Amino acid sequence: MAQIDILNLENKKVGEIDLLDKVFNAEVKPHLLHSAVRVNKLASRGGNASTKGRSEVAGGGSKPWRQKGTGNARAGTSSSPIWVGGGVAFGPKPRKYNLSLNKKVRKAALVSALSMKFQDKDLIILEDIDLKEAKTKLFSSILKTLDLEKPLIVYSGDNSNLDLSSRNIVGVKALKSEGLNVFDILKHKTLVVTKDAVSKIQEVLS
Repeated sequence: MAQIDILNLENKKVGEIDLLDKVFNAEVKPHLLHSAVRVNKLASRGGNASTKGRSEVAGGGSKPWRQKGTGNARAGTSSSPIWVGGGVAFGPKPRKYNLSLNKKVRKAALVSALSMKFQDKDLIILEDIDLKEAKTKLFSSILKTLDLEKPLIVYSGDNSNLDLSSRNIVGVKALKSEGLNVFDILKHKTLVVTKDAVSKIQEVLS
């Protein structure tokens, strides 16, 4: 079982916490990380590209000219895809690009991401992040004290002051332990987790 220091907001050690090896010190599997990130990115894709087919463009109801005698090629409708202003052949239509991972793979990918942060020494455990008021300046000073740049902060329970204080700082994201995902873990250099959030994460993933 791995151990890591618990820090307070003054960047001082206040204790230690045991981390389950099967959650925070497991084998890192890059192919699972790739799959999880791919699913996340595809889920955010709009899929709104759309074109009109020959039956949807305006006009094209009558034959442009008679069949024979004009010297032109035969034409039945101006909505044909070969005409300028006509429909598009095999054009894109709104669709969903979503992929899905089964529950076991999702958990394994999250374990790999957490383990990578621990093994790279990019994991910090805080005793708590209890802000007395929602002030961006106050939160910025805490980040400076902890020597953190663009971290992902994971907490447990409700912490509206943290949400409000962090949302105006570029590159910083705070989220509940229930919303923890591989993409956000990999996107941020440092992963900061409160002691209570560690317990919940281990409970879910162990």
